[in-house]
Amino acid sequence: DLLKVIAAVDPENSRAHFVQVDRNERPPHKILDDEILQAIGTNINDAKKFQAEYQIKNTDRTTGARISGVIARQFGDDGLPYGTIDLTFKGSAGQSFGAFASIGMRLTLIGEANDYVGKGMRGGEIVIYPMNDNQTKTIPVLAGNTILYGATGGNLFVRGQVGERFAVRNSGARAVVEGIGDHGCEYMTGGRVAILGKTGRNFGAGMSGGVAYVLDVDGEFESRCNTETFELEALSEKSDIAELKQMIENHHRYTQSTLAESILNDWDQQLKRFVKVMPTDYKRVLMEQQQTALAS
Repeated sequence: DLLKVIAAVDPENSRAHFVQVDRNERPPHKILDDEILQAIGTNINDAKKFQAEYQIKNTDRTTGARISGVIARQFGDDGLPYGTIDLTFKGSAGQSFGAFASIGMRLTLIGEANDYVGKGMRGGEIVIYPMNDNQTKTIPVLAGNTILYGATGGNLFVRGQVGERFAVRNSGARAVVEGIGDHGCEYMTGGRVAILGKTGRNFGAGMSGGVAYVLDVDGEFESRCNTETFELEALSEKSDIAELKQMIENHHRYTQSTLAESILNDWDQQLKRFVKVMPTDYKRVLMEQQQTALAS
């Protein structure tokens, strides 16, 4: 008998049939991008260089996205000339720092960041290095999980370690970091990454494109890989060696990393420790393209 359950508890309909409380309004919060855009003024429309420094805190989320939107509205995919909007931040950035960054933006963070750094990044540069510049043997963790998720371009340099699912679904960005957590380069389809430190387990699961250069610091990198879709190779091609060295040189130039400096100073020996992660199908397509080009 369900009558007690379905019977109307208020037959005369004199009371509210749902809970009525005051709306939980979001507290006033100043959007950092709005402050920056006000300072930028017409510099974006005029493609004029703008440089400034700001404090940032972990409630400042998706910093840079609105600026990128203004650039995209005016210039589309072409963006601005290299380094036109050059912003430096100090502190602890909230989630999605540098999300959807456009060509012509350079975001430097002196401190640390939460998850989703460079999410959907289109171009420009994101540079992260620690507030305390006294570098020690312990490499700091400076950014969270899911970095470069769905990125299509741009460059990321982190003078420290990052969290799990680094470069997941990356399809065009280039990055140098100094260690990562589990599931690195998961479902990556393009771009280039260099990892100058230890990786976590399940590296490269579903990776179908792009290339990763990994410094095998303990000789056990292969045991932490999911090699269903890729091969591990020694670096032998001159183009690969030149590309990796340029990436590390850029990393040192932007972050002053002592790790990068030590690798470059002992290049011939350190090069032997690097492993190239090359997706099998991607390698086959490249070889077919080369053969077609030679035939024509």
